[in-house]
Amino acid sequence: MRHFPCIRPPASPTIRAIQWIAAITASLLSSTPGHAATADGANTAWMLKASEMVLFMTVPGLALFYGGLVRTKNVLSVLMQCFAITCGASLLWFAAGYSLAFSDGGAANAWLGGLDRVLLAGMTGDSLSGTIPESLFALFQMTFAIITPALIVGGFAERMKFSAMLLFSMLWLLVIYVPVAHWVWGGGWLMQLGVLDFAGGIVVHITAGIGALVAALVLGPRRGFGTQALPPHNLSLTVAGAGMLWVGWYGFNGGSALAANGSASMAILATHLSAAAGALAWMTMEWLRHGKPSVLGIVTGLVAGLGTITPASGFVGPGGALVIGLAAGVICYVATQWIKQRLRIDDALDVFPVHGVGGMLGTLLAGVFASGDLGILSGQGYAASMALGSQLGVQSLGVMAVAAFTALATWALLKLTDALLGLRVTTDQETEGLDLSQHDERGYDL
Repeated sequence: MRHFPCIRPPASPTIRAIQWIAAITASLLSSTPGHAATADGANTAWMLKASEMVLFMTVPGLALFYGGLVRTKNVLSVLMQCFAITCGASLLWFAAGYSLAFSDGGAANAWLGGLDRVLLAGMTGDSLSGTIPESLFALFQMTFAIITPALIVGGFAERMKFSAMLLFSMLWLLVIYVPVAHWVWGGGWLMQLGVLDFAGGIVVHITAGIGALVAALVLGPRRGFGTQALPPHNLSLTVAGAGMLWVGWYGFNGGSALAANGSASMAILATHLSAAAGALAWMTMEWLRHGKPSVLGIVTGLVAGLGTITPASGFVGPGGALVIGLAAGVICYVATQWIKQRLRIDDALDVFPVHGVGGMLGTLLAGVFASGDLGILSGQGYAASMALGSQLGVQSLGVMAVAAFTALATWALLKLTDALLGLRVTTDQETEGLDLSQHDERGYDL
Protein backbone atom coordinates (compact mmCIF):
# COMPACT_ATOMS: atom_id res chain seq x y z
CA MET A 1 0.00 0.00 0.00
CA ARG A 2 1.36 3.38 -0.98
CA HIS A 3 1.38 6.17 1.60
CA PHE A 4 0.72 9.81 0.82
CA PRO A 5 2.03 12.76 2.81
CA CYS A 6 -0.31 14.06 5.46
CA ILE A 7 -1.72 17.53 4.63
CA ARG A 8 -1.76 19.84 7.64
CA PRO A 9 -3.25 23.34 7.94
CA PRO A 10 -0.73 26.20 8.21
CA ALA A 11 0.46 26.86 11.78
CA SER A 12 -0.81 30.01 13.46
CA PRO A 13 1.62 32.90 14.11
CA THR A 14 1.56 32.09 17.85
CA ILE A 15 2.53 28.46 17.27
CA ARG A 16 5.26 29.49 14.84
CA ALA A 17 6.66 31.90 17.44
CA ILE A 18 6.68 29.21 20.13
CA GLN A 19 8.45 26.79 17.78
CA TRP A 20 11.00 29.46 16.89
CA ILE A 21 11.74 30.25 20.56
CA ALA A 22 12.00 26.53 21.41
CA ALA A 23 14.49 25.97 18.59
CA ILE A 24 16.69 28.87 19.68
CA THR A 25 16.59 27.72 23.32
CA ALA A 26 17.60 24.17 22.37
CA SER A 27 20.46 25.50 20.26
CA LEU A 28 21.72 27.70 23.07
CA LEU A 29 21.52 24.89 25.62
CA SER A 30 23.44 22.50 23.38
CA SER A 31 26.25 25.01 22.92
CA THR A 32 26.37 26.35 26.48
CA PRO A 33 29.61 25.40 28.29
CA GLY A 34 28.96 22.85 31.00
CA HIS A 35 25.75 21.53 29.46
CA ALA A 36 25.84 17.73 29.80
CA ALA A 37 26.46 15.91 26.56
CA THR A 38 24.64 12.65 25.92
CA ALA A 39 25.89 9.39 24.47
CA ASP A 40 25.06 8.44 20.91
CA GLY A 41 22.37 5.78 21.07
CA ALA A 42 23.42 3.80 17.99
CA ASN A 43 27.09 3.77 18.98
CA THR A 44 26.21 2.75 22.52
CA ALA A 45 24.01 -0.11 21.37
CA TRP A 46 26.70 -1.43 19.04
CA MET A 47 29.41 -1.23 21.69
CA LEU A 48 27.23 -3.04 24.23
CA LYS A 49 26.88 -5.87 21.72
CA ALA A 50 30.58 -5.79 20.80
CA SER A 51 31.57 -6.08 24.48
CA GLU A 52 29.35 -9.12 24.83
CA MET A 53 30.89 -10.68 21.72
CA VAL A 54 34.48 -10.22 22.92
CA LEU A 55 33.71 -11.73 26.33
CA PHE A 56 32.08 -14.64 24.48
CA MET A 57 35.42 -15.19 22.74
CA THR A 58 37.11 -16.15 26.01
CA VAL A 59 34.33 -18.08 27.71
CA PRO A 60 33.20 -20.23 26.06
CA GLY A 61 35.06 -19.63 22.75
CA LEU A 62 38.73 -19.84 23.66
CA ALA A 63 38.01 -22.25 26.53
CA LEU A 64 36.41 -24.78 24.17
CA PHE A 65 38.99 -24.20 21.43
CA TYR A 66 41.84 -24.91 23.83
CA GLY A 67 39.92 -27.56 25.77
CA GLY A 68 39.51 -29.76 22.72
CA LEU A 69 43.22 -29.51 21.86
CA VAL A 70 44.55 -30.97 25.12
CA ARG A 71 44.32 -34.58 26.30
CA THR A 72 41.26 -35.94 28.08
CA LYS A 73 42.90 -35.77 31.50
CA ASN A 74 43.52 -32.01 31.18
CA VAL A 75 40.37 -30.66 29.55
CA LEU A 76 38.83 -29.28 32.76
CA SER A 77 42.10 -27.60 33.75
CA VAL A 78 42.05 -25.50 30.59
CA LEU A 79 38.39 -24.57 31.02
CA MET A 80 39.06 -23.66 34.65
CA GLN A 81 42.07 -21.53 33.77
CA CYS A 82 40.11 -19.51 31.19
CA PHE A 83 37.24 -19.03 33.63
CA ALA A 84 39.47 -18.02 36.55
CA ILE A 85 41.45 -15.57 34.43
CA THR A 86 38.19 -13.99 33.26
CA CYS A 87 37.11 -13.38 36.86
CA GLY A 88 40.50 -12.25 38.16
CA ALA A 89 41.28 -9.96 35.22
CA SER A 90 37.86 -8.31 35.53
CA LEU A 91 38.45 -7.35 39.14
CA LEU A 92 42.03 -6.25 38.53
CA TRP A 93 40.93 -4.09 35.60
CA PHE A 94 38.30 -2.49 37.85
CA ALA A 95 40.79 -1.94 40.67
CA ALA A 96 43.66 -0.34 38.78
CA GLY A 97 44.15 -1.68 35.25
CA TYR A 98 41.77 0.66 33.46
CA SER A 99 43.12 3.71 35.26
CA LEU A 100 46.76 2.89 34.56
CA ALA A 101 46.04 2.15 30.90
CA PHE A 102 43.64 4.93 29.95
CA SER A 103 43.53 7.74 32.51
CA ASP A 104 45.79 10.81 32.32
CA GLY A 105 49.19 10.10 33.79
CA GLY A 106 50.49 13.67 33.65
CA ALA A 107 54.26 13.82 33.23
CA ALA A 108 54.48 10.01 33.01
CA ASN A 109 51.82 9.83 30.33
CA ALA A 110 54.18 8.44 27.67
CA TRP A 111 54.76 5.28 29.70
CA LEU A 112 51.85 4.73 32.07
CA GLY A 113 48.50 6.29 32.90
CA GLY A 114 47.50 7.82 36.18
CA LEU A 115 45.39 6.94 39.20
CA ASP A 116 42.37 9.09 38.35
CA ARG A 117 40.13 6.08 37.78
CA VAL A 118 41.37 3.65 40.47
CA LEU A 119 38.30 1.60 41.47
CA LEU A 120 36.66 3.53 38.61
CA ALA A 121 36.46 6.55 40.90
CA GLY A 122 34.56 9.52 39.50
CA MET A 123 32.90 7.48 36.76
CA THR A 124 29.16 8.14 36.57
CA GLY A 125 26.36 7.23 34.23
CA ASP A 126 26.89 10.56 32.48
CA SER A 127 30.66 10.17 31.99
CA LEU A 128 31.53 9.91 28.32
CA SER A 129 34.43 8.51 26.34
CA GLY A 130 33.94 9.97 22.89
CA THR A 131 30.32 9.28 21.96
CA ILE A 132 29.73 6.31 24.30
CA PRO A 133 29.48 6.07 28.10
CA GLU A 134 32.88 5.79 29.73
CA SER A 135 31.61 2.81 31.72
CA LEU A 136 30.99 1.03 28.41
CA PHE A 137 34.44 1.94 27.09
CA ALA A 138 35.97 0.55 30.29
CA LEU A 139 33.90 -2.63 29.92
CA PHE A 140 34.89 -3.10 26.29
CA GLN A 141 38.56 -2.66 27.11
CA MET A 142 38.14 -5.06 30.04
CA THR A 143 37.22 -7.85 27.64
CA PHE A 144 40.54 -7.33 25.84
CA ALA A 145 42.39 -7.44 29.14
CA ILE A 146 40.64 -10.75 29.86
CA ILE A 147 41.41 -12.60 26.64
CA THR A 148 45.09 -11.62 26.39
CA PRO A 149 46.44 -13.52 29.42
CA ALA A 150 43.96 -16.32 28.64
CA LEU A 151 45.67 -16.81 25.27
CA ILE A 152 48.96 -17.52 27.07
CA VAL A 153 47.39 -20.60 28.69
CA GLY A 154 48.04 -22.47 25.45
CA GLY A 155 51.79 -22.06 25.85
CA PHE A 156 52.03 -23.88 29.19
CA ALA A 157 48.96 -26.13 28.93
CA GLU A 158 49.01 -29.47 30.75
CA ARG A 159 51.90 -28.71 33.10
CA MET A 160 51.54 -25.55 35.24
CA LYS A 161 50.10 -25.46 38.76
CA PHE A 162 46.74 -23.75 38.98
CA SER A 163 47.91 -21.47 41.81
CA ALA A 164 51.00 -20.46 39.83
CA MET A 165 48.92 -19.89 36.70
CA LEU A 166 46.56 -17.55 38.52
CA LEU A 167 49.28 -15.50 40.22
CA PHE A 168 51.39 -15.27 37.08
CA SER A 169 48.42 -14.26 34.90
CA MET A 170 47.36 -11.45 37.22
CA LEU A 171 50.90 -10.12 37.57
CA TRP A 172 51.38 -10.36 33.81
CA LEU A 173 48.21 -8.39 33.16
CA LEU A 174 49.29 -5.57 35.46
CA VAL A 175 53.00 -5.46 34.59
CA ILE A 176 52.87 -6.11 30.83
CA TYR A 177 49.41 -5.74 29.31
CA VAL A 178 48.45 -2.52 31.07
CA PRO A 179 51.57 -0.51 30.12
CA VAL A 180 51.53 -1.75 26.51
CA ALA A 181 47.84 -0.87 26.18
CA HIS A 182 48.71 2.63 27.38
CA TRP A 183 51.65 2.93 24.97
CA VAL A 184 49.52 2.05 21.95
CA TRP A 185 45.96 3.16 22.79
CA GLY A 186 46.08 5.33 25.90
CA GLY A 187 48.18 8.23 24.59
CA GLY A 188 51.58 6.66 25.24
CA TRP A 189 54.78 6.93 23.27
CA LEU A 190 53.89 4.50 20.47
CA MET A 191 50.57 6.22 19.91
CA GLN A 192 52.38 9.54 19.76
CA LEU A 193 54.71 8.13 17.10
CA GLY A 194 51.70 7.13 14.99
CA VAL A 195 51.81 3.34 15.27
CA LEU A 196 48.89 1.56 13.60
CA ASP A 197 47.23 -1.08 15.75
CA PHE A 198 43.49 -0.97 15.25
CA ALA A 199 42.37 -3.81 17.52
CA GLY A 200 45.37 -5.39 19.21
CA GLY A 201 48.05 -6.89 16.99
CA ILE A 202 50.67 -5.39 19.29
CA VAL A 203 48.67 -5.05 22.50
CA VAL A 204 47.03 -8.49 22.43
CA HIS A 205 48.67 -10.90 20.00
CA ILE A 206 52.34 -9.99 20.20
CA THR A 207 52.29 -9.77 23.98
CA ALA A 208 50.37 -13.04 24.35
CA GLY A 209 52.49 -14.84 21.76
CA ILE A 210 55.79 -13.77 23.29
CA GLY A 211 54.47 -14.48 26.77
CA ALA A 212 53.48 -18.02 25.76
CA LEU A 213 56.85 -18.67 24.08
CA VAL A 214 58.80 -17.59 27.16
CA ALA A 215 56.53 -19.64 29.42
CA ALA A 216 57.05 -22.73 27.26
CA LEU A 217 60.82 -22.25 27.42
CA VAL A 218 60.92 -21.66 31.19
CA LEU A 219 58.65 -24.58 32.09
CA GLY A 220 60.17 -26.99 29.59
CA PRO A 221 58.30 -29.53 27.46
CA ARG A 222 55.55 -31.89 28.55
CA ARG A 223 56.51 -35.46 29.37
CA GLY A 224 56.62 -37.38 26.12
CA PHE A 225 56.99 -34.34 23.87
CA GLY A 226 58.95 -35.34 20.78
CA THR A 227 58.89 -39.06 21.61
CA GLN A 228 55.17 -39.84 21.63
CA ALA A 229 52.02 -38.42 20.10
CA LEU A 230 50.14 -35.85 22.18
CA PRO A 231 47.01 -35.51 20.04
CA PRO A 232 43.92 -33.37 20.69
CA HIS A 233 41.28 -35.35 22.55
CA ASN A 234 38.14 -33.75 21.06
CA LEU A 235 38.32 -31.79 17.84
CA SER A 236 34.56 -31.29 17.91
CA LEU A 237 35.00 -28.99 20.91
CA THR A 238 37.80 -27.19 19.10
CA VAL A 239 35.69 -26.60 15.98
CA ALA A 240 32.82 -25.28 18.12
CA GLY A 241 35.22 -22.95 19.92
CA ALA A 242 36.71 -21.79 16.62
CA GLY A 243 33.26 -20.88 15.33
CA MET A 244 32.60 -18.85 18.46
CA LEU A 245 35.93 -17.07 18.05
CA TRP A 246 35.13 -16.25 14.42
CA VAL A 247 31.80 -14.65 15.30
CA GLY A 248 33.18 -12.96 18.42
CA TRP A 249 36.01 -11.45 16.41
CA TYR A 250 33.43 -9.26 14.67
CA GLY A 251 33.05 -7.47 18.00
CA PHE A 252 36.78 -7.60 18.69
CA ASN A 253 37.74 -5.77 15.49
CA GLY A 254 34.50 -4.04 14.54
CA GLY A 255 33.99 -2.78 18.06
CA SER A 256 37.42 -1.17 18.05
CA ALA A 257 35.96 1.56 15.83
CA LEU A 258 34.02 2.58 18.97
CA ALA A 259 31.10 3.56 16.75
CA ALA A 260 28.44 2.07 14.51
CA ASN A 261 29.91 3.44 11.30
CA GLY A 262 31.70 2.63 8.08
CA SER A 263 34.99 1.99 9.84
CA ALA A 264 33.36 -0.73 11.94
CA SER A 265 31.71 -2.38 8.95
CA MET A 266 34.91 -2.29 6.89
CA ALA A 267 36.85 -3.78 9.81
CA ILE A 268 34.35 -6.63 10.05
CA LEU A 269 34.47 -7.26 6.30
CA ALA A 270 38.28 -7.30 6.35
CA THR A 271 38.22 -9.63 9.36
CA HIS A 272 35.91 -12.10 7.66
CA LEU A 273 37.86 -12.19 4.40
CA SER A 274 41.20 -12.63 6.17
CA ALA A 275 39.80 -15.44 8.33
CA ALA A 276 38.46 -17.31 5.32
CA ALA A 277 41.69 -16.86 3.37
CA GLY A 278 43.84 -17.90 6.32
CA ALA A 279 41.79 -21.04 6.91
CA LEU A 280 41.99 -22.18 3.29
CA ALA A 281 45.68 -21.29 2.96
CA TRP A 282 46.64 -23.33 6.06
CA MET A 283 44.43 -26.22 4.94
CA THR A 284 46.10 -26.20 1.53
CA MET A 285 49.58 -26.21 3.04
CA GLU A 286 48.71 -29.31 5.08
CA TRP A 287 46.95 -30.91 2.12
CA LEU A 288 50.03 -30.53 -0.03
CA ARG A 289 52.35 -31.83 2.68
CA HIS A 290 50.32 -34.72 4.09
CA GLY A 291 47.99 -35.61 1.24
CA LYS A 292 44.78 -34.84 3.14
CA PRO A 293 43.21 -31.64 4.49
CA SER A 294 42.72 -31.68 8.27
CA VAL A 295 40.06 -30.18 10.51
CA LEU A 296 42.75 -29.05 12.94
CA GLY A 297 44.53 -27.29 10.08
CA ILE A 298 41.54 -25.35 8.80
CA VAL A 299 40.50 -24.08 12.25
CA THR A 300 44.08 -23.15 13.17
CA GLY A 301 44.40 -21.27 9.89
CA LEU A 302 41.15 -19.50 10.70
CA VAL A 303 42.56 -18.23 13.99
CA ALA A 304 45.81 -17.24 12.27
CA GLY A 305 43.86 -15.19 9.73
CA LEU A 306 41.82 -13.55 12.49
CA GLY A 307 44.82 -12.68 14.62
CA THR A 308 46.88 -11.37 11.71
CA ILE A 309 44.20 -9.03 10.39
CA THR A 310 43.49 -7.61 13.86
CA PRO A 311 46.00 -4.71 13.84
CA ALA A 312 45.17 -3.83 10.24
CA SER A 313 41.41 -4.37 10.19
CA GLY A 314 40.40 -0.73 10.48
CA PHE A 315 43.05 0.56 8.09
CA VAL A 316 43.00 -1.77 5.09
CA GLY A 317 40.46 -2.56 2.40
CA PRO A 318 39.08 -5.92 1.25
CA GLY A 319 41.97 -6.53 -1.19
CA GLY A 320 44.62 -5.98 1.45
CA ALA A 321 42.69 -8.16 3.90
CA LEU A 322 42.70 -11.02 1.41
CA VAL A 323 46.47 -10.80 0.97
CA ILE A 324 47.01 -10.59 4.73
CA GLY A 325 44.87 -13.66 5.33
CA LEU A 326 46.68 -15.71 2.69
CA ALA A 327 50.04 -14.65 4.10
CA ALA A 328 48.89 -15.57 7.60
CA GLY A 329 47.87 -19.08 6.56
CA VAL A 330 51.21 -19.80 4.93
CA ILE A 331 53.65 -18.00 7.24
CA CYS A 332 52.02 -19.03 10.52
CA TYR A 333 51.87 -22.64 9.30
CA VAL A 334 55.59 -22.60 8.52
CA ALA A 335 56.30 -20.96 11.89
CA THR A 336 54.40 -23.73 13.68
CA GLN A 337 56.47 -26.43 11.99
CA TRP A 338 59.68 -24.55 12.72
CA ILE A 339 58.95 -23.97 16.41
CA LYS A 340 58.02 -27.57 17.22
CA GLN A 341 60.09 -29.62 14.78
CA ARG A 342 63.25 -27.54 14.36
CA LEU A 343 63.53 -25.67 17.66
CA ARG A 344 61.82 -28.39 19.72
CA ILE A 345 59.87 -25.87 21.81
CA ASP A 346 56.70 -27.25 23.38
CA ASP A 347 54.38 -24.31 22.88
CA ALA A 348 51.58 -26.77 23.45
CA LEU A 349 48.74 -25.07 21.56
CA ASP A 350 50.83 -23.01 19.09
CA VAL A 351 50.25 -19.63 20.68
CA PHE A 352 53.47 -18.01 19.49
CA PRO A 353 53.45 -19.17 15.85
CA VAL A 354 49.75 -18.34 15.44
CA HIS A 355 49.25 -15.24 17.61
CA GLY A 356 52.79 -13.94 18.07
CA VAL A 357 53.95 -14.37 14.48
CA GLY A 358 50.50 -13.41 13.20
CA GLY A 359 50.45 -10.26 15.31
CA MET A 360 53.90 -9.22 14.06
CA LEU A 361 53.02 -9.96 10.45
CA GLY A 362 49.72 -8.11 10.63
CA THR A 363 51.27 -5.11 12.36
CA LEU A 364 53.90 -4.75 9.65
CA LEU A 365 51.42 -5.30 6.81
CA ALA A 366 49.09 -2.71 8.30
CA GLY A 367 51.80 -0.18 7.49
CA VAL A 368 51.80 -1.36 3.88
CA PHE A 369 48.13 -1.88 2.99
CA ALA A 370 46.87 1.23 4.80
CA SER A 371 48.35 3.16 1.89
CA GLY A 372 45.90 4.69 -0.55
CA ASP A 373 48.28 4.26 -3.51
CA LEU A 374 48.02 0.49 -4.09
CA GLY A 375 45.07 0.40 -6.46
CA ILE A 376 42.68 -2.43 -5.64
CA LEU A 377 44.82 -3.30 -2.62
CA SER A 378 44.60 0.21 -1.17
CA GLY A 379 43.44 0.83 2.36
CA GLN A 380 41.34 3.59 3.83
CA GLY A 381 44.00 6.29 3.65
CA TYR A 382 44.94 6.35 7.33
CA ALA A 383 48.66 6.34 6.57
CA ALA A 384 48.50 9.05 3.93
CA SER A 385 50.22 11.58 6.18
CA MET A 386 53.27 9.33 6.61
CA ALA A 387 55.49 7.90 3.87
CA LEU A 388 55.39 4.12 3.48
CA GLY A 389 58.98 3.70 4.64
CA SER A 390 58.43 5.89 7.70
CA GLN A 391 55.24 4.04 8.63
CA LEU A 392 56.99 0.68 8.32
CA GLY A 393 59.74 2.02 10.53
CA VAL A 394 57.25 2.97 13.23
CA GLN A 395 55.49 -0.40 12.90
CA SER A 396 58.81 -2.25 13.19
CA LEU A 397 59.81 -0.23 16.23
CA GLY A 398 56.52 -1.06 17.91
CA VAL A 399 56.93 -4.78 17.19
CA MET A 400 60.52 -4.97 18.43
CA ALA A 401 60.07 -2.79 21.51
CA VAL A 402 56.96 -4.59 22.75
CA ALA A 403 58.40 -8.04 21.97
CA ALA A 404 61.60 -7.31 23.90
CA PHE A 405 59.77 -5.76 26.86
CA THR A 406 57.28 -8.64 27.02
CA ALA A 407 59.99 -11.30 26.83
CA LEU A 408 62.08 -9.82 29.65
CA ALA A 409 59.15 -8.99 31.91
CA THR A 410 57.49 -12.39 31.36
CA TRP A 411 60.71 -14.20 32.24
CA ALA A 412 61.05 -12.15 35.44
CA LEU A 413 57.43 -12.80 36.45
CA LEU A 414 57.79 -16.53 35.85
CA LYS A 415 60.92 -16.64 38.00
CA LEU A 416 59.15 -14.68 40.74
CA THR A 417 56.15 -16.99 40.62
CA ASP A 418 58.41 -20.03 40.70
CA ALA A 419 60.16 -18.70 43.78
CA LEU A 420 56.85 -18.03 45.56
CA LEU A 421 54.73 -21.04 44.56
CA GLY A 422 56.66 -23.25 42.17
CA LEU A 423 55.58 -23.30 38.54
CA ARG A 424 55.25 -26.90 37.47
CA VAL A 425 53.24 -29.82 38.80
CA THR A 426 55.13 -32.94 39.82
CA THR A 427 55.82 -35.79 37.41
CA ASP A 428 53.16 -37.94 39.06
CA GLN A 429 50.60 -35.11 38.90
CA GLU A 430 51.35 -34.52 35.22
CA THR A 431 50.94 -38.23 34.50
CA GLU A 432 47.66 -38.33 36.40
CA GLY A 433 46.44 -35.19 34.67
CA LEU A 434 45.68 -31.71 35.94
CA ASP A 435 41.93 -32.33 36.15
CA LEU A 436 42.36 -34.72 39.05
CA SER A 437 45.61 -33.45 40.56
CA GLN A 438 44.62 -29.76 40.60
CA HIS A 439 40.81 -29.83 40.77
CA ASP A 440 39.82 -33.34 41.89
CA GLU A 441 37.37 -33.61 39.00
CA ARG A 442 37.08 -35.39 35.67
CA GLY A 443 36.07 -33.86 32.37
CA TYR A 444 34.33 -37.09 31.36
CA ASP A 445 32.85 -39.84 33.52
CA LEU A 446 31.57 -42.41 31.04
